[in-house]
Amino acid sequence: MDVPSLHKQHAKKSAVVLIVTCSTSKAKQKEQGLTVEDPSGDQIEKLVKQAGHLVSGRVLIRDGVSTLRATVRKALKSTGDAIIITGGTGIAPSDVTVEAIAPIIEKEMPGFGELFRKISYDKIGSAAMMSRALAGVVKGKAIFCLPGSPDGVTTAIRELILPELGHVLSIARQSKV
Repeated sequence: MDVPSLHKQHAKKSAVVLIVTCSTSKAKQKEQGLTVEDPSGDQIEKLVKQAGHLVSGRVLIRDGVSTLRATVRKALKSTGDAIIITGGTGIAPSDVTVEAIAPIIEKEMPGFGELFRKISYDKIGSAAMMSRALAGVVKGKAIFCLPGSPDGVTTAIRELILPELGHVLSIARQSKV
């Protein structure tokens, strides 16, 4: 049996996940007391639960470096295992998820973004190059920064995150030798 298969065999089977949606327009709607549609957050929750993981909560925040960092830092103090952020990974001036999260990450997983863009390229073509999807670990917890599109979220969750989440957590939580 290969090493990744051995690691997966002993990996955590159920993780606790916080879902964060970064969208100034949706946050404004919520602040005005309006009903907010969050198809990407809904899709993350559905897929994560279907895979046997638990969702500790969902947070809807405005795009903003300080707001996002504060939300993630608070989540890192909780007992959860992973944070999945949707929105703000593009190249628009308001897309600041990467700028907010990259400095917090202790160990980046560059392969996540590379594979996400490759899979996306196969599905949508050259527009995939505008995605700045990011993943890494902090204090033994996984953080995934995904696009705001439901299709992008579905791709990342089904093809990358769910197959490896337990494995990522088991490696990230190994004690130093």
